[in-house]
Amino acid sequence: MKYNSIPHTDLNVSEICLGSMTWGEQNTQEEAHQQIAYAFENGVNFIDTAEMYSFPGRKETQGSSERIIGQWLAKNRKRDALVLASKILGPNRGFRHLRDDLSFSKENITAALHGSLKRLQTDYIDIYQLHWPERNTNYFGRRDYKHRDDERWEDNFAEILHAMQLHINEGKIRYFGISNENPWGLMRYLEESRKGLPRVATVQNSYSLINRKDEVGLTEILHRENVGYLAYSPLGFGQLTGKYLDNTPQNSRYQLFPNYSRYHKPNAYVATKKYKEIAEEHGLSLTQMALAFVRQKPFVHSTIIGNTSMEQLKENLGSMNIVLSEEVLKAIDAIHESIPNPAP
Repeated sequence: MKYNSIPHTDLNVSEICLGSMTWGEQNTQEEAHQQIAYAFENGVNFIDTAEMYSFPGRKETQGSSERIIGQWLAKNRKRDALVLASKILGPNRGFRHLRDDLSFSKENITAALHGSLKRLQTDYIDIYQLHWPERNTNYFGRRDYKHRDDERWEDNFAEILHAMQLHINEGKIRYFGISNENPWGLMRYLEESRKGLPRVATVQNSYSLINRKDEVGLTEILHRENVGYLAYSPLGFGQLTGKYLDNTPQNSRYQLFPNYSRYHKPNAYVATKKYKEIAEEHGLSLTQMALAFVRQKPFVHSTIIGNTSMEQLKENLGSMNIVLSEEVLKAIDAIHESIPNPAP
């Protein structure tokens, strides 16, 4: 396993981060603990979770992923050996079971943080993230920004950072991160941090062979401002394993949750088939080529993998040994040029 330093922090994270979204829904506690143990034994020191997990967010399972992690930590006493990231839920009418008011107010950040700390059975979270923006903007598969004149959101970047500063001073948060954010949002947080407030340590966005939209504007900021990047959905909900090309397998994530079709648009299937042909031509599995592609990007500090079986976990970790040649990368870019970002 290789490790990267998150800029402007003392965090050194494994290039593979273990995602926990399925723990408590598609995976039992026992299965999740097996995944954590195997990943840890193979050098993974980074786990990502969120207060809304497991996926999809439901009242009956809310917080289950954090509780499962907390139970493993309590049993194994490995807290100081791990980097732990979690998230506060963003505004969404579908999650009123968690809080009536889902704004990023100081009170809500405090309540959400304390809930996560309790479930995780820890005194601190290494990277505490906003799961998605409060304002109306394009994320979760929306390609273009469309302005709404009736939007009620008011600029509160400074207030959010003041709330984070409070909990950093208390030792409950070490660093602050954002997720599903765009270039304007990142720059606003960076502008406010220059006034003596906490600096954004990481941006956690979807990034894969079928979603490279962050290369358009965000990656220049990551480079020039030296901000960490955590890539989630590097396999596009399993699309980039190739398993959906012929049919939808039983008990697969898309079969269980067909409403979550972000990575299953028609052109995503076309692009995936072409990427699979490249992988097979060079003696690679599509899964490992897709993960190696993300990992090799210079702006990516860690790639978040989600697994519902040990077989998947072992294959995903096996991508660490693969370095894509210039020939493969050029072939990938040629497909991207003809079918850019089919699943943003």
